[in-house]
Amino acid sequence: MPNPETELNYANPFELLIAVILSAQATDVSVNKATSRLYPVANTPQAILDLGVNKLKSYIKTIGLYNAKAGNIIKTCQILLQRFDGEVPRTRAELESLPGVGRKTANVILNTAFGEPTIAVDTHIFRVSNRTGLAAGKTPLEVEKRLTRLTPKEFRQDAHHWLILHGRYTCKARKPDCPACVIADLCEFRSKTRAEPA
Repeated sequence: MPNPETELNYANPFELLIAVILSAQATDVSVNKATSRLYPVANTPQAILDLGVNKLKSYIKTIGLYNAKAGNIIKTCQILLQRFDGEVPRTRAELESLPGVGRKTANVILNTAFGEPTIAVDTHIFRVSNRTGLAAGKTPLEVEKRLTRLTPKEFRQDAHHWLILHGRYTCKARKPDCPACVIADLCEFRSKTRAEPA
Protein backbone atom coordinates (compact mmCIF):
# COMPACT_ATOMS: atom_id res chain seq x y z
CA MET A 1 0.00 0.00 0.00
CA PRO A 2 2.32 2.76 -1.23
CA ASN A 3 -0.08 5.67 -0.62
CA PRO A 4 -2.26 4.92 2.41
CA GLU A 5 -4.99 7.45 3.19
CA THR A 6 -7.57 8.15 5.83
CA GLU A 7 -10.97 6.58 5.25
CA LEU A 8 -12.70 9.76 6.41
CA ASN A 9 -14.22 11.82 3.60
CA TYR A 10 -13.17 15.46 3.53
CA ALA A 11 -12.37 18.21 1.04
CA ASN A 12 -10.33 20.65 3.17
CA PRO A 13 -8.64 20.90 6.60
CA PHE A 14 -11.80 22.21 8.29
CA GLU A 15 -13.91 19.28 7.07
CA LEU A 16 -11.18 16.89 8.25
CA LEU A 17 -11.09 18.58 11.66
CA ILE A 18 -14.85 18.18 12.14
CA ALA A 19 -14.74 14.57 10.90
CA VAL A 20 -11.94 13.67 13.31
CA ILE A 21 -13.75 15.31 16.25
CA LEU A 22 -16.81 13.24 15.33
CA SER A 23 -14.75 10.05 14.95
CA ALA A 24 -13.92 9.68 18.66
CA GLN A 25 -15.50 6.38 19.73
CA ALA A 26 -17.24 6.12 16.35
CA THR A 27 -16.49 4.37 13.07
CA ASP A 28 -15.30 6.20 9.97
CA VAL A 29 -18.31 4.74 8.14
CA SER A 30 -20.77 6.36 10.59
CA VAL A 31 -18.88 9.67 10.46
CA ASN A 32 -18.89 9.67 6.65
CA LYS A 33 -22.65 9.07 6.64
CA ALA A 34 -23.21 12.04 8.95
CA THR A 35 -20.82 14.39 7.16
CA SER A 36 -22.27 13.47 3.76
CA ARG A 37 -25.49 15.08 5.02
CA LEU A 38 -23.85 17.92 6.96
CA TYR A 39 -21.18 19.23 4.56
CA PRO A 40 -23.47 20.08 1.64
CA VAL A 41 -25.36 22.34 4.08
CA ALA A 42 -22.52 23.59 6.29
CA ASN A 43 -18.80 23.04 5.79
CA THR A 44 -17.26 26.25 7.16
CA PRO A 45 -17.03 27.54 10.73
CA GLN A 46 -19.55 30.31 10.03
CA ALA A 47 -22.01 27.99 8.28
CA ILE A 48 -21.95 25.56 11.21
CA LEU A 49 -22.41 28.43 13.68
CA ASP A 50 -25.35 29.62 11.60
CA LEU A 51 -26.90 26.15 11.95
CA GLY A 52 -26.75 26.37 15.73
CA VAL A 53 -26.21 23.52 18.14
CA ASN A 54 -29.67 21.94 17.85
CA LYS A 55 -29.68 21.83 14.05
CA LEU A 56 -26.10 20.52 14.10
CA LYS A 57 -27.23 17.72 16.42
CA SER A 58 -29.88 16.69 13.90
CA TYR A 59 -27.10 15.98 11.38
CA ILE A 60 -24.82 14.07 13.74
CA LYS A 61 -27.31 12.33 16.06
CA THR A 62 -26.43 8.90 14.62
CA ILE A 63 -22.93 9.23 16.12
CA GLY A 64 -22.18 8.35 19.73
CA LEU A 65 -21.71 11.24 22.18
CA TYR A 66 -23.29 13.59 19.64
CA ASN A 67 -24.50 16.07 22.30
CA ALA A 68 -20.99 16.68 23.63
CA LYS A 69 -19.49 16.64 20.14
CA ALA A 70 -22.01 19.20 18.87
CA GLY A 71 -21.13 21.52 21.77
CA ASN A 72 -17.41 21.11 21.10
CA ILE A 73 -17.84 21.73 17.37
CA ILE A 74 -19.82 24.94 17.97
CA LYS A 75 -17.17 26.21 20.43
CA THR A 76 -14.39 25.19 18.04
CA CYS A 77 -16.04 27.12 15.20
CA GLN A 78 -16.31 30.22 17.42
CA ILE A 79 -12.62 30.00 18.33
CA LEU A 80 -11.58 29.42 14.71
CA LEU A 81 -13.38 32.60 13.69
CA GLN A 82 -12.24 34.69 16.68
CA ARG A 83 -8.59 33.62 16.86
CA PHE A 84 -7.63 32.02 13.55
CA ASP A 85 -9.56 33.95 10.85
CA GLY A 86 -11.69 30.87 10.23
CA GLU A 87 -8.66 28.73 9.31
CA VAL A 88 -7.55 25.50 10.94
CA PRO A 89 -4.33 26.25 12.87
CA ARG A 90 -1.13 24.45 11.91
CA THR A 91 0.54 23.90 15.28
CA ARG A 92 -0.13 21.21 17.87
CA ALA A 93 -0.56 23.72 20.70
CA GLU A 94 -3.13 25.76 18.76
CA LEU A 95 -5.00 22.66 17.64
CA GLU A 96 -5.10 21.29 21.18
CA SER A 97 -6.57 24.61 22.37
CA LEU A 98 -9.76 23.74 20.45
CA PRO A 99 -12.59 21.98 22.35
CA GLY A 100 -12.75 18.28 21.52
CA VAL A 101 -9.21 18.24 20.13
CA GLY A 102 -6.60 16.25 22.03
CA ARG A 103 -3.16 15.04 21.03
CA LYS A 104 -4.45 12.22 18.79
CA THR A 105 -6.79 14.52 16.85
CA ALA A 106 -4.08 17.18 16.55
CA ASN A 107 -1.67 14.57 15.17
CA VAL A 108 -4.24 13.40 12.60
CA ILE A 109 -4.76 16.98 11.38
CA LEU A 110 -1.04 17.75 11.30
CA ASN A 111 -0.35 14.52 9.39
CA THR A 112 -3.27 14.27 7.01
CA ALA A 113 -4.15 17.92 6.32
CA PHE A 114 -0.69 19.48 6.57
CA GLY A 115 1.75 16.67 5.72
CA GLU A 116 3.59 16.61 9.05
CA PRO A 117 5.28 13.28 9.92
CA THR A 118 3.23 12.70 13.08
CA ILE A 119 1.85 9.39 14.34
CA ALA A 120 -1.60 9.58 15.92
CA VAL A 121 -2.14 6.67 18.29
CA ASP A 122 -5.75 5.50 18.27
CA THR A 123 -7.09 2.21 19.64
CA HIS A 124 -5.99 0.30 16.51
CA ILE A 125 -2.41 1.59 16.60
CA PHE A 126 -2.19 1.10 20.37
CA ARG A 127 -3.32 -2.52 20.00
CA VAL A 128 -1.10 -3.33 17.00
CA SER A 129 1.96 -1.72 18.58
CA ASN A 130 1.54 -3.62 21.84
CA ARG A 131 0.35 -6.93 20.39
CA THR A 132 3.13 -7.21 17.82
CA GLY A 133 5.84 -5.87 20.12
CA LEU A 134 6.56 -3.13 17.58
CA ALA A 135 6.33 -0.34 20.17
CA ALA A 136 4.95 -1.54 23.47
CA GLY A 137 3.71 1.07 25.93
CA LYS A 138 1.17 1.56 28.69
CA THR A 139 -0.24 4.83 27.34
CA PRO A 140 -0.89 6.20 23.84
CA LEU A 141 1.82 8.83 24.42
CA GLU A 142 4.40 6.15 25.29
CA VAL A 143 3.49 4.23 22.14
CA GLU A 144 3.59 7.40 20.03
CA LYS A 145 7.06 8.31 21.30
CA ARG A 146 8.41 4.82 20.67
CA LEU A 147 6.87 4.62 17.20
CA THR A 148 8.25 8.05 16.32
CA ARG A 149 11.71 7.06 17.52
CA LEU A 150 11.68 3.64 15.82
CA THR A 151 10.03 4.52 12.50
CA PRO A 152 12.55 5.53 9.83
CA LYS A 153 12.08 9.15 8.82
CA GLU A 154 11.04 8.32 5.25
CA PHE A 155 8.12 6.21 6.53
CA ARG A 156 6.84 8.48 9.32
CA GLN A 157 4.36 10.32 7.11
CA ASP A 158 2.54 7.11 6.16
CA ALA A 159 3.13 4.98 9.29
CA HIS A 160 0.00 6.30 11.00
CA HIS A 161 -2.27 5.15 8.15
CA TRP A 162 -0.47 1.85 7.60
CA LEU A 163 -0.85 0.92 11.26
CA ILE A 164 -4.50 1.99 11.49
CA LEU A 165 -5.45 0.05 8.37
CA HIS A 166 -3.47 -2.99 9.54
CA GLY A 167 -5.31 -2.89 12.87
CA ARG A 168 -8.67 -2.35 11.23
CA TYR A 169 -8.47 -5.11 8.63
CA THR A 170 -5.78 -7.63 9.63
CA CYS A 171 -4.67 -7.32 13.26
CA LYS A 172 -8.27 -7.01 14.45
CA ALA A 173 -9.13 -6.75 18.13
CA ARG A 174 -11.09 -9.97 18.58
CA LYS A 175 -9.68 -12.23 15.91
CA PRO A 176 -6.41 -11.21 14.29
CA ASP A 177 -5.98 -12.64 10.80
CA CYS A 178 -2.45 -13.91 11.38
CA PRO A 179 -2.29 -16.07 8.21
CA ALA A 180 -2.90 -12.93 6.09
CA CYS A 181 -0.48 -10.75 8.07
CA VAL A 182 2.54 -9.40 6.19
CA ILE A 183 4.58 -9.15 9.39
CA ALA A 184 3.58 -12.47 10.99
CA ASP A 185 7.21 -13.61 10.97
CA LEU A 186 8.21 -10.55 13.03
CA CYS A 187 5.22 -10.52 15.38
CA GLU A 188 5.62 -11.37 19.06
CA PHE A 189 1.92 -12.31 19.36
CA ARG A 190 2.16 -14.75 16.45
CA SER A 191 5.35 -16.34 17.77
CA LYS A 192 3.73 -16.78 21.21
CA THR A 193 0.60 -18.42 19.79
CA ARG A 194 2.67 -20.80 17.66
CA ALA A 195 4.77 -21.77 20.70
CA GLU A 196 1.72 -22.72 22.80
CA PRO A 197 0.83 -26.42 22.91
CA ALA A 198 -2.30 -27.47 21.01
